[in-house]
Amino acid sequence: MNQSDVHPFTVTPAAALISRCVSRGLWSQEEVDSHDRPPAFSSRLYQVEQNIRMQKELDELRLELELLRLDKSCADVTHPFYLTQRFQMLQQFCTHLQDVLKELWRLRQRLMRPLASTNLPVQADLHRFAVDSVKMMLNFIESLEEKLDIVRTRPAAAENLTQLSSGVAQVLDQVYQLQTLTSQILQWKEVGSGLLSDSST
Repeated sequence: MNQSDVHPFTVTPAAALISRCVSRGLWSQEEVDSHDRPPAFSSRLYQVEQNIRMQKELDELRLELELLRLDKSCADVTHPFYLTQRFQMLQQFCTHLQDVLKELWRLRQRLMRPLASTNLPVQADLHRFAVDSVKMMLNFIESLEEKLDIVRTRPAAAENLTQLSSGVAQVLDQVYQLQTLTSQILQWKEVGSGLLSDSST
């Protein structure tokens, strides 16, 4: 029986030398694979080499198929057409954001400016209307303040009415007492004057 049939995967000294050359960069794996190999020593070894080669090719095909599937699933992200559209949208968004920031800065500068030093340009033929509008605004503010005072005092109106009614009742009671006192004083006066007249006679 042939020794290569017993140990088909033993490493020969030539194979060890070639692997050292490949690992040190003297040769590349493609150069080694491109050389014609001597015929196999046995049919079993040849079959094993064929299986390994076919498995390697099958793995390469599977890897290419997986890469193609990945490329297909990510086509909307990696394709230059879609990338250009998204880049344009991103540029538009960035320019819009820059405009918003500039407008915010202008608005902040306007709000930080004191109001006393600002003058509104009014044309000469519109001065009369500006004065009238100021008067109307002042009248509106005054009427608004009055109405607000009325609205504020409205919840206390019921309490004020009860206090007023109780005050009126007290005043009427005092008036009644005053009338009774005046009638008693008049009676005493008449009695006193009658006594004086009787004593003089």
